[in-house]
Amino acid sequence: MNRATLTLLALLLICALSLVSAQQRGRKLVTAIERAQIEERKLNQEWLRLEYEQRNLSKSARIRDVARNQLNMSPISPNRTIYLREDR
Repeated sequence: MNRATLTLLALLLICALSLVSAQQRGRKLVTAIERAQIEERKLNQEWLRLEYEQRNLSKSARIRDVARNQLNMSPISPNRTIYLREDR
């Protein structure tokens, strides 16, 4: 074998190893993207759940404020409770 053949063989080997390395990095990146997309879906679901919960809490807080301020209602207490009996 002459020197040119050996040089071309070495370059071919380096290119082949480089290709394998690039394919491996590509696979790792695709896997990382898929994991990130799964995490994104989970976070979006959590965000929607929290928004729903916030809406429900704000509704009950608003109702409580209206009841106290506009209707002059107060929370129940045992000493103000009146029990009625039905005579049979």
